[in-house]
Amino acid sequence: MLHLLDAVEALIAATPSPSPSPQFDPVTVTPGWVGFVITFLIAIVTVALILDMTRRVRRVRYRAEVREMLDAEEASESNDK
Repeated sequence: MLHLLDAVEALIAATPSPSPSPQFDPVTVTPGWVGFVITFLIAIVTVALILDMTRRVRRVRYRAEVREMLDAEEASESNDK
């Protein structure tokens, strides 16, 4: 048992701990032009989806209004007869 503990202690002592880099390099932490292009494309796709959704919702609302108007006209015509 003592040999096992000695082996574990030796293993722990032998593994080096990571040390932080001595200097900060801003190039390695910035996304660069590739990150800008990807972010810009995501923004364009998002705006396009929002515009499409707005058009579709407006179209559904107009169709519902037209149906209500037609139903009201039919109801008034059936009441007149």
